[in-house]
Amino acid sequence: MKRLLILSGAGVSAESGIKTFRDSDGLWENYPVEDVACIEAWYRNPSLVLQFYNERRAQLEHAKPNKAHLIIASLEKHFEVCVVTQNIDNLHERAGSSHVIHLHGESTKVRPENTPANGKGVIDIGYKAIHLGDTDEHGIQLRPHIVWFGEEVPMMTQAIEEVEKADIMLIIGTSLAVYPAAGLIHYAKPGTKIFLIDPKPIHVSGIHITQIQKVATEGMQEFQKLMMDEDFFEK
Repeated sequence: MKRLLILSGAGVSAESGIKTFRDSDGLWENYPVEDVACIEAWYRNPSLVLQFYNERRAQLEHAKPNKAHLIIASLEKHFEVCVVTQNIDNLHERAGSSHVIHLHGESTKVRPENTPANGKGVIDIGYKAIHLGDTDEHGIQLRPHIVWFGEEVPMMTQAIEEVEKADIMLIIGTSLAVYPAAGLIHYAKPGTKIFLIDPKPIHVSGIHITQIQKVATEGMQEFQKLMMDEDFFEK
């Protein structure tokens, strides 16, 4: 089987009702990003940060995978698929994707505040709320299992290794503006076929990309048809 690497961003979950701050002038669900998505915010006002992610979990509980998520999962029948996602939701997993790398953490998990993102003590809490005073077995305050601005992205090494092995790379729902995730495209080996699904035109200097200029669900339907074309890999 050929290896298919999918780099997904907020746009793939937008049609499931999951919003992103990048489309609303630096606000994420009406919160300034610096108040809820930076490590400094946790030190400054942990109650607000906990409230914000409690709201995200409650929202996620009622969200459903959309057709883009489902098509991505279905491609495992024909390819060895790895999904590297910038999203903190679990919609890829709920759609059936079996190999998902979360670069920025997972909203349904928490960890002790003194533990790095790749450390021990991560707890899957599902859609429950977490408040100040909720601790692990050692009395350490629990924090969202999220990689915030100002923190290292420990899963980047694994993501790079997967990109380097890919025969095909699909970028969907991300404008390649958030680093270090945006830099993953530069690790694709020579000859890798690279596709990008986004309604807005995106150009990456020095790299040939075939863009499908549509929203995620429509773009994935077109990509799926292309991947099922027996003549495609002969071109």
